[in-house]
Amino acid sequence: MTVNQQTVEETKAQIRGLVNEIAQLTKSGATPEEFYSGLLTRIITALAAAGGAIWLLDKNGKLRLQYQVNAEPAVLTQDNEDGVKHDRLIQRVAQSGQSILVPPYSGTTDGEGEGNPTRYLLVLGALKHDDHQDGLIEVFQRPDTAPDTQKGYLRFVQQMCDLAAEWLRGQTLRTLGDRQTLWQQADAFARASHESLDLKETAYIVANDGRRLIGCDRVSVAIKKGTKCRVQAISGQDTIENRSNIVAALNHLATKVVAAGEPLWHDGSTEDLPPQIEEALEDYVDQSYGRNIAVLPLREPERRLGVDQEHGAAGEIDRDNAHRGEVIGALIVEQIESAIPPEIFKARCDLVYEHGTRAIANSKSHSNLFLMPLWRAMGRASWVLRARTLPKTVGIIALIFVVVLSLVFIEKDFNLEAEGTLVPMQRREIFAPIDGEVSEVLVDHDDPVETDSLLVRMHNRDLEIQLTEVVGQISTNRVEERRVQGQLRLRNLEISEKRALEAEQIKLETEYQILRAKELLYEKRMSDLEIRSPIQGRVVSWDVKKTLRSRPIMTGQVLLEVADLDEPLVLEVELPEKREGHLDQYVEEQKLNSTDQLEVTYILATDPDTPLDAKLALDSISMRADANEEHGAVIKMRAVPTQEDLRALQPRPGAKVIAKIYCGRRSSGFVFFHEIYEWCCKFFF
Repeated sequence: MTVNQQTVEETKAQIRGLVNEIAQLTKSGATPEEFYSGLLTRIITALAAAGGAIWLLDKNGKLRLQYQVNAEPAVLTQDNEDGVKHDRLIQRVAQSGQSILVPPYSGTTDGEGEGNPTRYLLVLGALKHDDHQDGLIEVFQRPDTAPDTQKGYLRFVQQMCDLAAEWLRGQTLRTLGDRQTLWQQADAFARASHESLDLKETAYIVANDGRRLIGCDRVSVAIKKGTKCRVQAISGQDTIENRSNIVAALNHLATKVVAAGEPLWHDGSTEDLPPQIEEALEDYVDQSYGRNIAVLPLREPERRLGVDQEHGAAGEIDRDNAHRGEVIGALIVEQIESAIPPEIFKARCDLVYEHGTRAIANSKSHSNLFLMPLWRAMGRASWVLRARTLPKTVGIIALIFVVVLSLVFIEKDFNLEAEGTLVPMQRREIFAPIDGEVSEVLVDHDDPVETDSLLVRMHNRDLEIQLTEVVGQISTNRVEERRVQGQLRLRNLEISEKRALEAEQIKLETEYQILRAKELLYEKRMSDLEIRSPIQGRVVSWDVKKTLRSRPIMTGQVLLEVADLDEPLVLEVELPEKREGHLDQYVEEQKLNSTDQLEVTYILATDPDTPLDAKLALDSISMRADANEEHGAVIKMRAVPTQEDLRALQPRPGAKVIAKIYCGRRSSGFVFFHEIYEWCCKFFF
């Protein structure tokens, strides 16, 4: 094989490889930009051409340049005669669907002249599929080739056009499929938005289904109430926290835009916006991070009989159509991460707006009807009177009637529930009679003590100093008195001197009596620093030594508690004041006196399965109410339980109990529901 033959074979192999790449590119899911670039580059490489261009027909039948490589500048514009001629040429070829070769500097010279104003041979391959003209592929080739070679160029370009037609057919089917899907989504959105007449439910449907239809990140619906807007629905959220900063900012933005009455399309620039809207928008964008935000005022359509008016885009309707009614809310559409082309974004916003504003207006008008909640409830309840459900309804009504009669005529024990504490009857809280600091604790929890046993020893530095000062003053007084007595025993004293010494002696004696009284008082107070038990029993306070050791104590402060556990236990019950009226009513009806007793049933918190009995003497009920952190005001009373049953459970002093005070028998309805009735009376008072 010669060198020329080898080069030809390599060139053919290279061309076949390029053709295979174009075929694979046609079957791939490449975007238009990727496909046009790859197709034209490979065609130019295979033909070793100078350049090329791909032209497609638009909806109006005009050719639009899609991609070009090294195209002649003169043919890319229509600002000159060469550009116009070239445009007429390729327009005719694209419309006819016939691929042709056009020599350089050729063309007609009539009024509608067309031709090739370039120095290249134009290889024009028509793009078409299914008898539909799509455009053409234009290749700028060198003219110094044989006619057979030029025809080969044309056949190759036509084959590439056939491959490209397959890709164009797939794009058309994909576009039709996307359009069909969009119309299906629009139809589903229209039906869903008009299904309900409940305003809140409709707002949620518009927000959630509208977001899917537009393809944005978030859609919100705000309803105007008075002069302000309040967000009723946000896509993807079941509930709305109106106190959150972002919802408050969205309410403020919707209110400002609705007050202006003009739609707001925000793409990052705040120029030419009113100051109040600009401030509200910046506040919301700082929190939501939205790139594109559309706030469209929802206007209630003005219903005109016999008028069928077509509406345009949301913004155009608000500015140009005077027949639209008052603003009832706002539709807020946001793009945070998604990137939708502006024309598609606005068109889909328009679609959601047109259906959403009518659905919301209808729901709002329906919800504002007089007594609508009542009519709606009555309408929902009408099924109970239908023929098939009427027997069941009659049976249920009869059952309810029987239950009501039972609650009225069947009596039940009426008990007042109260909380209490189990405490020994003989117990004492040990108070500090004087200020001091604990120096020694002689007992601890559960230690037995006798009457007058030493429990705690304290010291008071100030008291010790005062006692020491008084003792010193007494000593000084005694020395002075002995001095005066010595002087009185002298025989050569004058009468005046003797009387002065006797007066001084009387004064010193008086001071001594006063100082001695102070000494006794201080000694008594010193003795108070030794805390003793007033009764026999056990220490029931927990961890006394750790609690009191080296601790400063104030007068009247509780140090510990001593109880005689061998004595009977009693219940200290705290009845809420709001229940005291029932107890007083029972006592008055039964004409009981202060010596009578009431029956009490109680359970221990440590053993709730065992009910126990006790007796409550009327004279043990407090005559005044005391404050309680949990129940407010309470009435304190003391009940004496049956000791044998109680001792069998071995309860600890201080155990919590729940007591029920018997107050006769009342109707079951009163027993079950008297607290609800009293609460209603207090609430509506």
